[in-house]
Amino acid sequence: MSGSYFPRWRLADPAQSVIGPEDRLPWPQTAAMGVQHVVAMFGSTVLAPLLMGFDPNVAILMSGVGTLLFFLFVGGRVPSYLGSSFAFIGGVIAVTGYAGGGPNPNIAVALGAIIACGLVYTLIGLLVWWYNSKTRGGASILIEKLMPPVVTGAVVAVIGLNLAPIAAKGAMGGSTFDALMALATMLCVGGVAVWTGGMVQRLLILVGLFLACVLYFLLTNVAGLGTPIDFTLVSQAAWIGLPTFHAPEFQWTAMGLIAPVAVILVAENLGHIKAVSAMTGKDLDSYMGRAFVGDGVATMISGSVGGTGVTTYAENIGVMAVTRIYSTLVFVVAALFACVLGFSPKFGALIQTIPGPVLGGVSVVVFGLIAVAGARIWVVNKVDFSDNRNLIVAAVTLVMGAGDFSLSIGNFTLNGIGTATFGAIILYALLRSRKTAVQP
Repeated sequence: MSGSYFPRWRLADPAQSVIGPEDRLPWPQTAAMGVQHVVAMFGSTVLAPLLMGFDPNVAILMSGVGTLLFFLFVGGRVPSYLGSSFAFIGGVIAVTGYAGGGPNPNIAVALGAIIACGLVYTLIGLLVWWYNSKTRGGASILIEKLMPPVVTGAVVAVIGLNLAPIAAKGAMGGSTFDALMALATMLCVGGVAVWTGGMVQRLLILVGLFLACVLYFLLTNVAGLGTPIDFTLVSQAAWIGLPTFHAPEFQWTAMGLIAPVAVILVAENLGHIKAVSAMTGKDLDSYMGRAFVGDGVATMISGSVGGTGVTTYAENIGVMAVTRIYSTLVFVVAALFACVLGFSPKFGALIQTIPGPVLGGVSVVVFGLIAVAGARIWVVNKVDFSDNRNLIVAAVTLVMGAGDFSLSIGNFTLNGIGTATFGAIILYALLRSRKTAVQP
């Protein structure tokens, strides 16, 4: 860690193969990369509040605010974006009785519980932060023992694999035309990745998405195939407007149900930081406690105004994996864009016109890149799969996560990512006492 709280970002050559967290691109390229990250997070950040009956514009706004808070807490040294967490959906629906269709009439109760969850998460982060400072990285050493490369690689891969059904369902759509358009989108992104260079190649998700939307428009609105893009909502939406804010209401029953979600958020954040550490080649364990606190505080502030709980986003990690641009300043720009979008109903309506099959095709690419990033951790760290311990830990973790193996304790449910993460840690700890080779 350098002496100053924030890095002194170095201006990097855009042609460099890797742009590190403490590097920065020229501002036009930084802005373009920020837009790409906004596009990457947008679908999930909007979908989560819709499933819970929250205002999507508040979620977008608070994702930007939360990302800026996270940036401040980690001293600008951990590249990450905070978006709406899906871990809250089950709990919110349980405590509010929301049945879908329009605003959630009992949103206040859910917001109070989300704030309670954020508080628990923050306290966990403060404990890790304090232990790290007292033991000169003791928490980081403990985390390293609990999560060696075989575990972290499996957990990162699981994040992508667990999301695979969502991506596949979105890609298949409701017709053969939708499925073909999703495949065309994948080809657009792949073509940009392989046959272009420079900043166009770095912006492969954004450029590929744009090309796919143009192709979809020509085939539907012009040629009459499939479902045309409807711009009615865009024309009716105002350029500037306030989102719908809500005040929280605190009920012990609701808080007791949703507060344990903090465990899942810890697991997600832990896996994401390990993934970014592996991709950047920088040890970010010393910032683990700060990252937890930043995420927890952002969740509390979001819940206090009507937003969803937030978490570090796998979609944006996928973008970093393929672009190899990890500059933390990119996320400041992305956060500011998101804040502006939160006050622009028209732009929100425009983004929502992106066809489902196109978003599904992009999701397949992004989630797949996350899964491959996990395999890369194994390769880079030369994980020995002739060791039965490593083989069993990886095998069990991948199947539990990809199959969304969930555990329910009362009204609390640990989903596939959380179960796979803690399962991998516990399984490795139980098997670590002996090293065995695979029998021929």
